[in-house]
Amino acid sequence: MSWPRLSLPGRMAANIALDGALAALGVTLSFWLAAPGAPWVWPHLFALAGAAAIWLIGYPFGLWRLRWRFIAFRDLATLAAAGAVTALMLTLLFIGAGLTLPSPAFPLILALVLAAFLTAPKFAYRLWREPAAGRGASQSALLVGPPESAELFLAAHARSPAPAYRIAGLLALSETQIGQRVHGIDVLGTVETAAAALDRLPQPPELLIITAPALSGTGLQQLLAAAARHGARVLRAPSPTRLAPAEAAPDLQPIVLEDLLNRQPVRLDREGMTRLIAGRRVLVTGAGGSIGAELARQLAALAPAELALLDSSEYALWRIGLDLAERHPALPRRAIIADIRDAPRIRAVMRDCQPELVFHAAALKHVPMVEANKLEGLRTNALGTRVVADAAAAAGAGLMVLISTDKAVNPGSVMGASKRVAEMYAQALDVAARRAGRGMRCVTVRFGNVLGSTGSVVPLFRHQLAQGGPLTVTHPEMRRYFMTLREAVGLVLQASVAGSFPAAIPDGGIFMLDMGEPVRILDLARNMIRLAGLRPEQDIAITFTGIRPGEKLFEELLYGNEQTVPSGHEGLLLATPRMAELAAMSAALDQLDRAAQAGDETAAMALVETLVPEFLPPRGLAVSAAAG
Repeated sequence: MSWPRLSLPGRMAANIALDGALAALGVTLSFWLAAPGAPWVWPHLFALAGAAAIWLIGYPFGLWRLRWRFIAFRDLATLAAAGAVTALMLTLLFIGAGLTLPSPAFPLILALVLAAFLTAPKFAYRLWREPAAGRGASQSALLVGPPESAELFLAAHARSPAPAYRIAGLLALSETQIGQRVHGIDVLGTVETAAAALDRLPQPPELLIITAPALSGTGLQQLLAAAARHGARVLRAPSPTRLAPAEAAPDLQPIVLEDLLNRQPVRLDREGMTRLIAGRRVLVTGAGGSIGAELARQLAALAPAELALLDSSEYALWRIGLDLAERHPALPRRAIIADIRDAPRIRAVMRDCQPELVFHAAALKHVPMVEANKLEGLRTNALGTRVVADAAAAAGAGLMVLISTDKAVNPGSVMGASKRVAEMYAQALDVAARRAGRGMRCVTVRFGNVLGSTGSVVPLFRHQLAQGGPLTVTHPEMRRYFMTLREAVGLVLQASVAGSFPAAIPDGGIFMLDMGEPVRILDLARNMIRLAGLRPEQDIAITFTGIRPGEKLFEELLYGNEQTVPSGHEGLLLATPRMAELAAMSAALDQLDRAAQAGDETAAMALVETLVPEFLPPRGLAVSAAAG
């Protein structure tokens, strides 16, 4: 049924008229209840006095501004208090006018009747206009979360003119809540027992709505698996702060892949980051890539004096520049198109920009692609790092941060080995500067896969899902460490703060991000299918393609028996891998440069195997970069 919408003055006038009429009836009924057989003196005058009294009392109590449909328990208490004050005022008025009260109980009767007359119609109207739990809605749903958040969602859902969901039950987060009722809805089980709870229902719900903002990781994965068995979708309700009164159903959001990681939030030293970055000139290489762009965004929020963005891709630079222009329009910044392998160009850029801090994120990271183009990977990842570091040091930079990878540990690919060579040069440069008491410090930060980064498995799976499958997994037991892009970059900045102190890093020390537990790629594929509202192996097939050249089943974080040492910062560990002297590293990279310039892949790879004896390159395997 469609109801006419009144303006604010119209609603106030309607409230005044209705409250006055209810008060008049209340006074009349109270006289009769107090003394049914007694004669009435001036009954019409009493009724008019009741209406006038509630009009007078209603203003300070705000009764005229109430919307009956959104009446809350606090409003009911206010209405009852207004009725009691009105009763007291009328009683004093009658006594002051010399009138005899119908009975000694009249003031109490009048207070109760006025409170009932003012509250009951409004509460009944709200119940009438708000069908409980969405009765009549076409789509059935279960809520998932504690009773407190479920209550907030139900209140917001009930305010919709046409509730979209028929709420059939609630899955709580604690076993102690099973059996409770929230707005007349039973708590059927917990997240851990979701599969059993859904099995017990005579008709499974079409939708599971998560009202708990913190539900993630294993619990969320269990819920997705249980929902997938019954063909139910899983969506997340808005945060409680967005469940404000509104005449629209809450806007449900899809579950994001990042929610499935078993990662606890890390407390970052934001003050330390601000001290390190604010008011300084900062340069980011690879600023158009996933990690470089997120670095640029987080650095821009720390108010550097100038932010220089360097990348070889014009489009990538334009995209991150547009993003920063919208977020931080007043930030001075530069967009620099350059190849980090071009030493003269990089030296000129460093002299022009005079950066105080350099974040080196530029690299070739796609393992099969680098395996098929070995010399390009070595020239970019190893020799390019030396070009950037030497140019930054010559220009007077105080700190360079090298973004490395867990694939540099016992590398099985050229990409991993090339990054290990880059690490070794940064280690040697840092130790030389420390021993000399001057020069640029180098901080190396090593971490695993970033969820959704360019060239990673997640964009590949999304593309394959869009094509209707199948999703291709190399091996059923392939596992990788994952973290979110924002978290990874936040910890890189945390490591930059920690490493900026002279004694913070032991000689050759490398920061490692605490990557948590490795994720099986097969599980990741299945969860992505479920997030799309489909069933793994039924709606979307999963096929196994075999391990590609350079890949390992399990990535490692440490060499052999190497131990980590505490860094003093949450989320960060310190490893101390083998290192070489700066002079030896410089000579070796000169040889590598000559071999790369001559196109001598055999000589270049032999030198890499000498520099990185842990490197175990794939032998006798056909290489296909197109495999993804």
